[in-house]
Amino acid sequence: MKILRLILGDQLNLEHSWFNEVDDSTTYLMAELRQETDYVKHHIQKVVAFFISMRNFAKELEKKGHKVIYLKIGDPENPQDLEKLITMYMEHSGAEKFEYQLPDEYRLDSQLQSICPILGVETESYDTEHFYTTRHELKDFFKGKQQLIMESFYRMMRKKHDILMVNGQPKGSKWNFDQSNRKKWKGTPRIPQEKMFGVDVSAVAQQIRSSGVETFGNLDEANFNWPVSRKDCLLMVHYFCEHLLKYFGDYQDAMHTDEKFLFHSRLSFAMNSKMLSPKEVVNQVLEYYDHHSHEIHISQIEGFIRQIIGWREYMRGIYWKEMPSYRDHNKLGNYNKLPDFYWTGHTKMNCLKQAIQQSLDTAYAHHIQRLMVTGNFALLTQTHPDEVDQWYLGIYIDAVEWVEITNTRGMSQFADGGLVATKPYVSSANYINKMSNYCTDCHYSPKQKTGEQGCPFNALYWNFLDEKKEYFVNNPRMSMMLNLLEKKDKPELRDLKQRARDIIQNPGKY
Repeated sequence: MKILRLILGDQLNLEHSWFNEVDDSTTYLMAELRQETDYVKHHIQKVVAFFISMRNFAKELEKKGHKVIYLKIGDPENPQDLEKLITMYMEHSGAEKFEYQLPDEYRLDSQLQSICPILGVETESYDTEHFYTTRHELKDFFKGKQQLIMESFYRMMRKKHDILMVNGQPKGSKWNFDQSNRKKWKGTPRIPQEKMFGVDVSAVAQQIRSSGVETFGNLDEANFNWPVSRKDCLLMVHYFCEHLLKYFGDYQDAMHTDEKFLFHSRLSFAMNSKMLSPKEVVNQVLEYYDHHSHEIHISQIEGFIRQIIGWREYMRGIYWKEMPSYRDHNKLGNYNKLPDFYWTGHTKMNCLKQAIQQSLDTAYAHHIQRLMVTGNFALLTQTHPDEVDQWYLGIYIDAVEWVEITNTRGMSQFADGGLVATKPYVSSANYINKMSNYCTDCHYSPKQKTGEQGCPFNALYWNFLDEKKEYFVNNPRMSMMLNLLEKKDKPELRDLKQRARDIIQNPGKY
């Protein structure tokens, strides 16, 4: 029986069981589609990274002897649409069966479910064999429980997969070392130069431009510095263990003008494209720790593993539990436009300037920059979550919807009303000043609330609490801040709200 198997751009798992044996009757179909480049405006580095990784993946399959049909973005026979692609090559190949791996985006999952019945042949779907959990494992775990709590899910994952466990108890006598993972980096310990790859991507960049794909952001075409092959991804894990893991946990929340990446692994694109599996990353980190436990504290390891088996798997589970209604949530009723400087970095607020410019330059920012700088400001200015979603989904190299929308609309913007986060992650300038050096050279003072030098985050923070207080009156985690709001001097609150209104109405002048 002739079989046509579809591989999507984020299904680059060379270890998948599909590829264990070479079968001349099976053909693999891959394509760079305008459907995927155009549904949201993407960072140029994101499009480049996916296309080159896909091409490298297809070459590896061919080296193993598999039959591959691969269409580049500019190929004249490329239909640029998934339905047209599949129907065309089912006919061309004479395939009697169509197979695909389950997509991780609801949009593509729905599209494939609508395509399969019109093919007129047998169809079958397979697991991607990537995640620790199945699509609906989180839904089943929380069935009958009143509240979704990531920590309980994380502990279940640790026990189930025997990760950092000793005789049924957490290694180090604590489940979570988050309180130890909040140090400000002040220049020491020394941060090694990031792992360099230096790939020349000028050819693919030119193909993207000549095909009419609209992108944004910056790109050094002669020195692309992301892993785009299985080999480079494995080197990235090794580099992280050897050079960065020792201090990862301590400084995972820190931000600094001189260091874009600090001790972060930069493995998210490698994992979200499935060139690396979370299991092999966790296993390599644990193996390295076993041999270096005398010099690496468990808090560094736990902080990293929590992000993978806890937060990453948790967000995917929330996504499949709550979609498609999740993408429409706007529980706080926010409708403002995202400020234009999110696309340029042109603002006097140094924290936003640094985080946005870094994102434009590298297609990357770590979780605290996303949550407590760009996300914090978007929420405090009461921006429509649709606009925030589109920006985050487009700008970051690791952004695919299953992980982006739950972090953005849920964790960052509280648009789901508290399904993901137990409280909104908003703060005044104090938090940013505590965790970074951004405030040192800023036009504004983090200690001043109003006036020309008053940091916009301060006025926006108190205005947000006052504007949205009815949403949080029964939230125990917000009671302390609401009590402080209630005690606020009325003329001072009036001045704060007036300044906040001006910032919201005229963000470009700030």
